[in-house]
Amino acid sequence: MKVTISKMCMGDRNCNDLCPEIFEYDEDQLKSTIKLDEIPENLKDIVRQAAFECGAEAIIIEE
Repeated sequence: MKVTISKMCMGDRNCNDLCPEIFEYDEDQLKSTIKLDEIPENLKDIVRQAAFECGAEAIIIEE
């Protein structure tokens, strides 16, 4: 699984709160970023949940 954040990110940091192992907030870009290139198996479900809950639909998942 590969995850990216689109330009649609509103920077509300919900994904960061939900899964800080994968998402972090970039103060310079004013949006969330992805910490890892490949998502570990044990975190895939929570990343899917973060994408589902993203109000801006900015989290893009490639399975």
